[in-house]
Amino acid sequence: MAGNLGCVIVAVDGSEESMNALSWALDNLKLRSPAPDSTTSAGHFVVLHVQSPPSIAAGLSPPAIPFGGPSDVEVPAFNAAIEAHQRRITEAILEYALRICSEKKVNVKTQVVVGDPKEKIGEAAENLHADLLVMGSRAFGPLKSFSSSVFLLCNC
Repeated sequence: MAGNLGCVIVAVDGSEESMNALSWALDNLKLRSPAPDSTTSAGHFVVLHVQSPPSIAAGLSPPAIPFGGPSDVEVPAFNAAIEAHQRRITEAILEYALRICSEKKVNVKTQVVVGDPKEKIGEAAENLHADLLVMGSRAFGPLKSFSSSVFLLCNC
């Protein structure tokens, strides 16, 4: 693709499809070179991971304490354990993504946001003024006959 891309976001979730999309983007997309007059910066890749809030990751809040305990009490240790687990998962996903980038000798920026992926990916694309958003697809829709594909969303 043309070498005029300033910011390309690749959303990764740890799935094989998202990592394939990352590899595809690194292999096939050409970023903008820095302008000699230095008014235009060089293009860059951003590897984006959206981490679910602890309440979503747990499925719901922990169940009520049995035998007459209060039902609306938050259990800090439970939330802390889920948050720590999510951080380890996020670190592993980013470590794997950065290994792919390193093997292809491409430096990237990383960003982690917490929330609903449908909302947060769009917000990140808008906030970072992304020219292109690359995502892997598990092909659950009309493209079901393909094992995986790459979605490109262009802000042109």
